[in-house]
Amino acid sequence: MLITTTNTLEGQPITRYLGLVTGEAILGADIFKDFFAGLRDIVGGRSASYEEELRRAKAIALGEMEQQAAALGASAIVGVDLDYETIGMGKGSNMLMVSASGTAVVAG
Repeated sequence: MLITTTNTLEGQPITRYLGLVTGEAILGADIFKDFFAGLRDIVGGRSASYEEELRRAKAIALGEMEQQAAALGASAIVGVDLDYETIGMGKGSNMLMVSASGTAVVAG
């Protein structure tokens, strides 16, 4: 399924708008990963553990959104927006949240 942040599909007319579809993922970040990520951030390095968790959460959110669109009979999702948040749970524990939303459409 074509998933795009644009509101149109080049070369393919949108014939039906099926509605809003969403996907969410909330993942816990391990306390040891948090500690070592903090150390890397202090010395200016990249935090590979957080980057991997964000990629995983994005894939889950997009996958859920795509499943909703497929259930509606969509051939594409347009106007996709991704939002990233860190949710503090207290005592050094954080959750990573990714939400995806877009419009399911039939194109072609």
